Amino acid sequence: MSPTRRRGDALTTAIFQAVLSELAESSFEELTFDKIASAAGTGKAALYRRWSTPAELVLAALSDPATGFGEPPAPPGTGTLRDDLIALLEQFVRALDEPRGRALLPLIAHRHRHPELFEQVHRLVIRPHQEVLLSVLRQAVDRGEAAPGSLTPRIVSVGPRLILLQAWEGGLVDSCEITSIVDEVLIPLTRP
Repeated sequence: MSPTRRRGDALTTAIFQAVLSELAESSFEELTFDKIASAAGTGKAALYRRWSTPAELVLAALSDPATGFGEPPAPPGTGTLRDDLIALLEQFVRALDEPRGRALLPLIAHRHRHPELFEQVHRLVIRPHQEVLLSVLRQAVDRGEAAPGSLTPRIVSVGPRLILLQAWEGGLVDSCEITSIVDEVLIPLTRP
């Protein structure tokens, strides 16, 4: 008996999972519709009907709510800047250990090779998550926990960048490292 042919959402999910897996295991330069179709268990025609380039497919997979990053998380609302930052950075670390995060890492690392693609990834994935961090910081400013001058894109990018660096240097980042980043870097950096 031959396997059931997938269609609709099931096929799209299989394609998105395949593109993220292929990207995580190689690089964007090596990503082809042939490899993606084979990994997804479908024909290239199914890909070409929906996306004209691998870049379009990567962006669709990364921004998909089921397989990618979709909508950014809501601010944790713990009541303290420290706990909110720890919660958001823990979510980020968990995401980096999933196919979507492992696929994002090479795009960030090699952004100079494909600046147009990275700009789209930044717009669809990174910037919305930075806005969540800015929101958390804005709430902390309103509570008197953070300095108004700390409401900058550069400051909100410090925590995720340190997490990325730790991930590239040594793999998964543990909760002690997250707490240290918050306590030793982010809280002093934003203190009023």
